[in-house]
Amino acid sequence: MSFAKVTISIDQNLLKRVDSLVKARTFNSRSEAIQTAVREKMVRIDRSRLARECSKLDIAYEQALADEGLGADFEEWPEY
Repeated sequence: MSFAKVTISIDQNLLKRVDSLVKARTFNSRSEAIQTAVREKMVRIDRSRLARECSKLDIAYEQALADEGLGADFEEWPEY
C-alpha cells in the first residue's frame, strides 16, 4: 500500500486526545490513529449511503421479482 503525506489542521484538545492514545499504545503513531479514524468514518458513510439507497426500494416489487425468478429456476434445475 502506498502512502501520501498530508498536512492537516486539528483542534489542540483533539490532538491531545490522539497523543494520549498513542502514549497508551492504543496506536503506534498519530498517523495510524488518524488513518483509522478516517477509515472508520468512510465505512460509516458507505453504510449509511447503502441504507439510504435500500430504503428507496419497493419491497413488494422486489419480492415479486425474487418470486418470479425463483419459480423459473425450480423448473429448470435437474434432479440430483
